[in-house]
Amino acid sequence: MDGLRFIKLKIAVQEIIDHIGIRDYDYAREKLAAATDMLDDILDHSVTDEDVLEAGHYSALLEQLRKKSGMNN
Repeated sequence: MDGLRFIKLKIAVQEIIDHIGIRDYDYAREKLAAATDMLDDILDHSVTDEDVLEAGHYSALLEQLRKKSGMNN
């Protein structure tokens, strides 16, 4: 898979963390929804075990951020 997708996801996750840090939960939740969609797209097009493994790490991280931002599933 093109590593660019993971780089974009990493940037989005950092934005979420930054906005949770400044208590801008509305924006964090908006970015979290977009990052979740991005992760779903990555998983849909993953062809290697490494891609799936890396996506799993992001999935766990996004779940923790969802809890921190007050966003319920």
